[in-house]
Amino acid sequence: MPETPEVRPPVVTPVRVVIALCLVAPFAAMLWVGSYAKTDPAFIGIPFFYWYQMLWVLISTALTMLAYQLWQRDQRARKAARDGGAAK
Repeated sequence: MPETPEVRPPVVTPVRVVIALCLVAPFAAMLWVGSYAKTDPAFIGIPFFYWYQMLWVLISTALTMLAYQLWQRDQRARKAARDGGAAK
């Protein structure tokens, strides 16, 4: 009896696009210096230029954690699909 060929899930999925956007957003925000190269508005006496960058440290951390969690979920789903498909 001939075996059916293995069907692989697509490499680019919506979840992986979201992961990529989470990882690229901080770079895009920091490389666009013209958007934050100013002193106003100040926050507790700290010029915008500085507190905006420090805020992105926190945002980058949250986005990286989100990307990691999404990646782990994606990998578990792919493994389950692969193992579930092989058990049939």
